Parts: sequence; structure tokens; C-alpha cells
Amino acid sequence: MKLNIMLVDDNKIDLFVNKKIIENSQIDSNVRTFVRAQSALSFLKIFEKNKEYKTMCIPDIIFLDINMPEMNGFQFLDEFNKLENVRDKNIKIYLLSSSTNIHDVIKAKSKRSCVGFISKPLTANNLNRVLRESRPYLIKQNHQNINTKVMM
Repeated sequence: MKLNIMLVDDNKIDLFVNKKIIENSQIDSNVRTFVRAQSALSFLKIFEKNKEYKTMCIPDIIFLDINMPEMNGFQFLDEFNKLENVRDKNIKIYLLSSSTNIHDVIKAKSKRSCVGFISKPLTANNLNRVLRESRPYLIKQNHQNINTKVMM
């Protein structure tokens, strides 16, 4: 099963480094990067409006920066929670931030759709931990996708 990962960060260098960490892990994945949270949200809204799209494009995991212009990570999470079809796919969202503010960590843990807080930079160890934590969900999704393909 190909893992769909979304990276949302206004810092292009962080996006590049995080994408390379994922690629170097040699997991079978598609990685989509967005420099604006609003653009990532617009991408997800496509699936909200058109249920014909295959779930293969919907991210399994999102790594989301907190401090971004226009729309920060917490605002993204609030808007994400309004997306019924996408939210029901049980996407795992991790805030990936350089913030050292304890209030950001506490706020992240209080958000329904956020499953974790990771300090930048993304490391191979952090990525492996995320994959281990997500494995039961990913296995379940893979079985559902196989059953859907068989039924078609």
C-alpha cells in the first residue's frame, strides 16, 4: 500500500528536508507539499465536494506547521474539522513545529483531529514512531481499499 503524506509548512527549506527524510526512509509513499495552509485545505475540500475521487489521493498522514502566515496550524485544524467526508477518513495529523511554547503543545493535544506534536526537524526516528502509531489504522485502510477494488 502506498502511503499518502501531506506536508504543510511555509518554510520551503523545511518542506524540502522533511520530504527527503520521508523519501530516504524508503517507505512506499506519495508526498504532497504545500507552502500555504489554505492551499492544503483547498486540496482537501476537493474530496469534500466530489466523492468520485479515489481515496488513494487523500492523505493518510499530515505533518502541519503551527506558525504560518494567513492561516496557522490551529486555524487549519479548526477548518479541517468542518470537512465531514475527509475527516471521516481518520487522517492522522501531527503538528510539526519549531515552537517551544508549552501552550502550543497543550493546545495541540486538545485539538480533536491532532494526534501528536513533533518538534522540528522531522527525524527518521520520529517518522518511524508515527508509522508505528499509525500502523493499525493503515492496515485497516489497506484492507478496505482492497475490498473496494475487489467489489469494482
